[in-house]
Amino acid sequence: MPQMGVSAAEGTLAEWRKQPGDWVAYEETICLISTDKIDTDVPSPAAGRVAELVVPEGETVEVGAVLARIATDARPGEPHASERVVAPRRYSPVVARMAAEHGIDLERVAGTGRDGRVRKQDIVALLAREQETAQDAPSPAPVEQGESEEPPLHIESPYRADDPAPVVASTEGLSRMRRAIGEHMKRSQETAATVTTWIEVDFSRVETVRRRLGMTALPLVARATIESLAIFGSLNATWDGDTFVRHDAVHMGIAVSLGEDGLIVPIIRDSQDLSAEGLAKRIKDLARRARKGELTPDDVRDGTFTITNPGQFGSVMATPIIHQPQVGILDIEAVVKRPVVVTGPDGEDVIAIRPICILGLSWDHRALDGAQAASFLAELKQRLESLV
Repeated sequence: MPQMGVSAAEGTLAEWRKQPGDWVAYEETICLISTDKIDTDVPSPAAGRVAELVVPEGETVEVGAVLARIATDARPGEPHASERVVAPRRYSPVVARMAAEHGIDLERVAGTGRDGRVRKQDIVALLAREQETAQDAPSPAPVEQGESEEPPLHIESPYRADDPAPVVASTEGLSRMRRAIGEHMKRSQETAATVTTWIEVDFSRVETVRRRLGMTALPLVARATIESLAIFGSLNATWDGDTFVRHDAVHMGIAVSLGEDGLIVPIIRDSQDLSAEGLAKRIKDLARRARKGELTPDDVRDGTFTITNPGQFGSVMATPIIHQPQVGILDIEAVVKRPVVVTGPDGEDVIAIRPICILGLSWDHRALDGAQAASFLAELKQRLESLV
């Protein structure tokens, strides 16, 4: 088991690309390893014939464990006693599962693997093309917060709004990523003393600035969040075991939806050094790479605070689960025009229509108290309502 990323200590064998008796060239992909919901190709360290697969698909092992044995004294043309006859276009379990989940006819997919074999990357690329085609289709009605070309970044529920009712699936019917998300979320609830605090924010200034800059509200909220974290350092922190660490740098996690496969949280490192425009570019790039399966294990490690954005789907209030070992996560809900009481030019109370957004902060009560959480949200509110 090779070292996958700087801090990875273990990985799950997601898929074998070779079977006993197959010939494998030097640095040819022999298997896929999954770490933190990232699948990474593992190149063969030598040329030879696969003699034994030690670790079965789906098993998690530590770095340094033996995955397979290769007979390096064999030659490509020589038969092998353990060689199995494998029909061309043979599909791996991962490819077969993905095809079944998305209703894909594998006979119609052009494979890029050896001898035209369909690989996971081929399915991911096909789904990405279908998604782009769907996004290019005209929308039946304009949605004010969806004016940007940037696709929605996150959805808390695996069920779409047009589903008549949730579908109860067995654990065996869920994808590996969905099971990993479930385990991580359950572990977070069992670990953190989670509390959620909400605040209403007038997004009038946010809407004006984002239109002028040609971006969504997310980068502007992210920039204001980073500035607020500089004041409330207890939220830009991690609690791992008995170790609580406040971080100077803000490694901002942005939750990205991968459709029915789940979600992933890539990290913008040293986000405090980026402007709102810079954050917008990085968010868009990370979302694109996440959906194309191009993230590396290090792209999703060592975050210090996370933002999730389900509001683009119309929700108005949620209780996000903290992304361990962080101690806080900010939830951005839908921007909804509402009648509110404001101060008129003569100092009197008047009713006006304003775009209002509810921001929710889930925080770990072990690391801070309600007064700090509320003060953080008040600071964030003040910054967003005074944008210029």
